Amino acid sequence: MSISVNDFKTGLTIEVDGGLWRVLDFQHVKPGKGAAFVRSKLRNLRNGAIQEKTFRAGEKVEKAQIDNRKMQYLYASGDQHVFMDMESYEQVELPANNIEYELKFLRENMEVHIMMYGHETLGVELPNTVVLEVTDTEPGIKGDTSSGGTKSATLETGLTVQVPFFVNQGDKLIINTTEASYVSRA
Repeated sequence: MSISVNDFKTGLTIEVDGGLWRVLDFQHVKPGKGAAFVRSKLRNLRNGAIQEKTFRAGEKVEKAQIDNRKMQYLYASGDQHVFMDMESYEQVELPANNIEYELKFLRENMEVHIMMYGHETLGVELPNTVVLEVTDTEPGIKGDTSSGGTKSATLETGLTVQVPFFVNQGDKLIINTTEASYVSRA
């Protein structure tokens, strides 16, 4: 299905130059002299590369039909990570280098969405926030308040984030997956 670049939305998936791209950002530009155009920032869904591309206003591109299937993260097997479809029990393996960033937030038995294009598995779509347990941090000192400074905390997945002084080992935290940052205690 063809769509006009004038209809771009953040998160839209398109096919351009034989690649699958997700629109991260776009801007309609109408210069005082010359034709209008759309400046966009795109992420390649196959290799994660980010590219800026400019389209003429009204130019047509193909909209890619991406299916999000709900799956459960099972385990890591060497360099492969295994996910299971919650309805058909079909298993899909993804190489670690395709989901490097997402692995910082994945726990066993966690439910996520897997992006599929036809029979091709593109990657993992994380929820906006996840709950992870603190495995290592300096102990909190009596009198520390939430308005004070921050310290480093290592979470169960190996991710390190800055947290307030009152957070202790064993606490469960809500973590923002887009910024890899502390939100609050769970």
